[in-house]
Amino acid sequence: MPTNTLSSTKPTDAAVPPEVPEQATAPPPANAGPLTAGNLPTPDKLGTGWKTYTDPGGAEAGFIGNNTWTRRRDPHQASYEALPSGCAGQPVNGSLPVPAYALTGSYRTADALPATALLLRFSNANQATTYYKGYKARMDACGTGGDLSVKQLWADDAAAAAVRAYAGAESYVDLSVVHGSTVALLATTSTHPDQQADWARSVVPTLDAVID
Repeated sequence: MPTNTLSSTKPTDAAVPPEVPEQATAPPPANAGPLTAGNLPTPDKLGTGWKTYTDPGGAEAGFIGNNTWTRRRDPHQASYEALPSGCAGQPVNGSLPVPAYALTGSYRTADALPATALLLRFSNANQATTYYKGYKARMDACGTGGDLSVKQLWADDAAAAAVRAYAGAESYVDLSVVHGSTVALLATTSTHPDQQADWARSVVPTLDAVID
């Protein structure tokens, strides 16, 4: 009986889809190498009424819950899945570095809506900046009218905010920040995402203070 064996070659391009991972048989660790819950903002720093959320996981989610609000992600899979897909705009080509570690944290907003922070820790600051710029270029080029529409809210050299709107589904405020060797991607469901530009800008210092 033939079996599918995952390649032992270390992935080098986050813009290339990863191999399909084997089905999880154990809960993921709460930490990812040097990345811990201490590298994620406490919920009170993100907004009044925010809380951490212990995601139970499950077959549909693709992971087994670990009874805490943070979990390690496969770096290649996490960095690839974070990129926008289903866009109507002209696709952006070019390779992107794969992070060494990836950690995600789950939150609930004051309105009990889901929010997720993803930390991507690279081998050095140059790789982190390269990924951030590539991520932003893909978001800028996404456009509207596809399965995913992206509207830019504001952008600086080391942070940017946009609205992701999926056809027939929720809209998200998408905040990306690069600091040192780490890229942080914070996505929160919102009923009024176009009105969250100031909020997104206000939490940038909070992310800068802890992610790296």
